[in-house]
Formats: sequence, C-alpha cells, structure tokens
Amino acid sequence: MSADNKNDNMVVTPWEVKGDIDYGTLVQRFGTQPLTEELKERIAKHAGFMHMQLRRNVYFSHRDLDWWLNEYDAGRPVGLYTGRGPSGGVHLGHLLPWFFCAYLQKAYNAKLYFQMTDDEKFLHREDLTLDETIAYSYDNALDVIACGVQPELTHIFSDTDHIGHIYKLGLQVSKRITMSTVKAVFGFTDSDNIGLTWYPALQAMTCFLQSYREGRNVACLIPAAIDQDPYWRMTRDIAEKMGYTKPTQIHNKFLPPLTQGGKMSASQPESAIFTTDVPEKAAKKVMAAFTGGRETIKLQKELGGRPEVCNIYAYYYYLFEEDDAKLIEVEQQCKCGALVCGDCKARLAKMVKAFLVDFQTKRDKAKDNLADYLIK
Repeated sequence: MSADNKNDNMVVTPWEVKGDIDYGTLVQRFGTQPLTEELKERIAKHAGFMHMQLRRNVYFSHRDLDWWLNEYDAGRPVGLYTGRGPSGGVHLGHLLPWFFCAYLQKAYNAKLYFQMTDDEKFLHREDLTLDETIAYSYDNALDVIACGVQPELTHIFSDTDHIGHIYKLGLQVSKRITMSTVKAVFGFTDSDNIGLTWYPALQAMTCFLQSYREGRNVACLIPAAIDQDPYWRMTRDIAEKMGYTKPTQIHNKFLPPLTQGGKMSASQPESAIFTTDVPEKAAKKVMAAFTGGRETIKLQKELGGRPEVCNIYAYYYYLFEEDDAKLIEVEQQCKCGALVCGDCKARLAKMVKAFLVDFQTKRDKAKDNLADYLIK
C-alpha cells in the first residue's frame, strides 16, 4: 500500500513496513475500528486481568471483535489464528501477538491454529530454499511454544509438510478468489511467479480451518500486526459465500527497531533482538540503540529526554516493565533529565538478558515435546 500525503515516508504492506508509523492514519487507511476501553474491559473480564498490551494500547484496532466476544458470551465456541513467515530467526517484535494469543487461549479456552507459511517465504524470497524455510518453521515453532500456548489447544502447521490437512479447504477458497482481486489487493504483476498468486488462498483458508475440521461454524479471531490486514479483508468478502462466518481481527502496533524508524526486521540484525541471541550480545545491541536523548549529558539534564520518540523506552513500554507505576517513574525521570540514556540503557540491557535466559530455557525444553503442538 503506497504512502499518502500526510505520511509520505510510511509504507505498510504484508511484505514491507518502514518510515514513521501513524496508527490513526492506518485505522483510516485500512478501514478498521479503534479499540475501545469497553472492548478491552470485556476481554479482561473473562481473563481475570487486563493484559499489559491492552492496558498500554499496544492493541489499537480491530474488526468485529465485539461480535467474537458476543459469540463467547452466548456460549458458542471461539477460536484463534495467527502465524509466522519463517524466513529466519524470531525477534522480540514477533512475540507480541504470540504472548497475547496465550493470554486469550487461556481466558477463552480457545483453540489456536498457528500457520507457518514456509511456502510463501520460499516463493517471495530469492535467497531462501524451500528446505530452509521448512526448517525455520520447526525452529520458529519452539518460540511459539515458549510463549506459553497450551498443547491440547494448539495446532501448529507447516503449509508444505502438512498440506494434506489444508489443501482441500485451500482449493475451495481459491475457487472463489479471482485474479483481478489478488492483483488489486496485493499488487501482483505479470512478472510475479504464479505461486504467489495462489498463496493468498492458503492464508485465507486458515480463517475457516477450525470450522472446517469440526463441521460447525467457530468464530475466528486473528491477533496480528495490521500489515497483514489485506489478507483478511479479502477473506471476509468470500466467507459467507462459503458458508462460514467472517474472521475477526485485533491489530497490534509494531515494536520499534533498535535503529530509527519502521519496525524490527530479521533482514537487519542490528535492528532487532532475536530470541536466540547470546544474552551478552543482545545487551550490547541495547547499549548501541537509538534513544530520545539529547546530544550531551548536560543538555539531557537541562532539557530532559523525549521518551515519546525513544526506542529504549518503547521496549520498557511494550515488553519489559510490567509495573505501570515503575514505567511512569522511568518516563518522568527521563523528561526531567534525572535519568540519562546510558543508565536507562544499562537497566534495560539487564532486563533483556534475564528475559533471554528464561525464554531460551523454555525454548530448549520445547524441543522435547514439539510434536504435542503440531496439527494432528
């Protein structure tokens, strides 16, 4: 999707996110609905607490979330769907919707269908072999499990290795999507390989997969970043024609990169902290990160820092400081100049190291029971 005049450096597509992200503009551009306090309270009521990502508006937009919640309140089953394009290691930005899925899964006893789109990554990337993207699927699945999803309610699948579970439904979806539609939605041209034009049917298919397998309509909610929304808009147009309910979405913001602008990217290792990074290496990335600080310590103390544009502060906000009171303290100390960037970075680096040690322990443990989470 091309940028508009208001945000002429912002690009948000299923394959690329860059520039200064304006989420209000994205709500208008994609035609979604702002996430309200009432909806956040409804989610929290069933969970017993409000997830940090809800409290801090990391989730900011939705499509028909209220209907999904109504289905649950009416005693009908609800399900979850999200996924990963396995093109390399997993970074912290990828974890945001996965942690949130674990929260929703427990609160709503919802099955999670987690799609590893190793086919799409192979088709889209010239530098990756199919064997590599399939291998990344299983490696990345360890990160999904480490986020706390439940084996009895989780179905992780590789598009290539588990095609037998999804191909029939994929065909039914593909028959209802025209070439003109995928060209209009995704900008495909005559020079794109034909695999890319078929692939959207498989990503759309997963919205109906639980319903298809269980022989009944199950309301599907997709927690994901808003860059994937074009797939769901297309899917919603064909859902009722296939006898299924329209998928619903809840959209999270992008975790900023350690560098300036856009989002974390696996293709730019210096911009991201990966779940497999050696903790000491990750700490060094934090210490080299972009901040909202002033040019000198003297100016920082005189003028104060700018947490609203600081990526170090964003990491506290999105992931690492659960305590709201402590987060406010960091913000206030930064603004008044009492906290200098070096000290703030050092504190975050320590938290990142502790997080990675714990997460990597869970990740290693997942190797022993990966099969319990794969689609049956």
